[in-house]
Amino acid sequence: MSNTADVIIIGGGVQGASLAFHLSRRGTKVIVLEKQFVAAGATGRSSGLVRMHYDTEVDSRFAWVSFQYFRNWKELVGGNTNCGFTRTGFLQIVGSKHVEALKVNVKMHQQIGIPSLVVTADDVKRICPHLATDDIEVAAYEPESGYAMPSDTAAALMTVARENGTRLVQDCTVTGIQVTGGKVTGVETSQGLFSAPVVVNAAGPWANSINKMVGFDLPLTTWRHDTMFVVRPPEVGPSHPAVIDFGHEMYFRPEGPLTLVGLEDGNPLGESPDTDTDHAQKGFVERAIDRICLRMPVMEKGALHSAHGGYDGITPDQHPVLGAAGPDGFYLDCGHSGTGFKTAPAVGLCMSELILDGASKTVNISSLTPMRFADGRPIKGNYENIWR
Repeated sequence: MSNTADVIIIGGGVQGASLAFHLSRRGTKVIVLEKQFVAAGATGRSSGLVRMHYDTEVDSRFAWVSFQYFRNWKELVGGNTNCGFTRTGFLQIVGSKHVEALKVNVKMHQQIGIPSLVVTADDVKRICPHLATDDIEVAAYEPESGYAMPSDTAAALMTVARENGTRLVQDCTVTGIQVTGGKVTGVETSQGLFSAPVVVNAAGPWANSINKMVGFDLPLTTWRHDTMFVVRPPEVGPSHPAVIDFGHEMYFRPEGPLTLVGLEDGNPLGESPDTDTDHAQKGFVERAIDRICLRMPVMEKGALHSAHGGYDGITPDQHPVLGAAGPDGFYLDCGHSGTGFKTAPAVGLCMSELILDGASKTVNISSLTPMRFADGRPIKGNYENIWR
């Protein structure tokens, strides 16, 4: 079997799988190198929200393009695969200091074409009667949004990519990047040498170690995110909307009879992504239970099902780095900062356009260049970086 390709992708998460899918559809010969198995890293621990509410236009456009894939999976991806998209509706809840920013964001979303609207506390109560709304002035509501299954999504994209000729090499640890005359020529691994004139770093929380192999310095670190599942009490019913709650620094969504809960404070930066993720941090479950019961008091009657951790790469402005960097032929598709799942179909498409055509036409990704930090041009949205 040939170890030579047009493009080598390092990382078999949803970003690497999406890029392989889009490249392979255009006849590009692709090899994906994955140190464990598909979706073993950040993707497998993603919370899977599918929503479009962002505070920058580039992110919202990514999410809107990606949404077309999630809700039209059979038509746009095919291959007898399924991403598990479930429509629940989505609520973005903010405190009083962010009300005006929320309204600006919703207006921007509507101009893009996203089905989003500003709703009152009474509306929120009608949408989800079990939510506490005393502290809500307005919220953003996306009736078409919901969640999908991250591991299934990555596996589906990779399956179709392989049907199109992509080679997936699992249990393959990258040990070096070959560079000759200022250009990448291949990747050294635990399974030998793989050659290509283009190498894409889609290694998630391990991306910084790959960058160092070509001497590229980027302010990229790791971010830990724990989640728990609770068994909903029967009176909640079969489902509820997906919710991001700025006031309680929390997000939650349903999954069958369970509700997934994640917190956005107290998440360590800079830890090794090889740290134990089978268990949540000490004290996380107690904090998460307190938070979900504040927003949905009926959950006091629920029961803990399970909890675990995960890691992703994060940048100083909490936006991804997309584009060429370092030696010729070396590209970055990393630093997604915990929000890369829902944008992956569009990001993969845009990166494939950049690599094959010289520029992305689906969404303008120039603001996400890896060089923006050195140039003093970090991304700034209508909300300040709320998560910490």
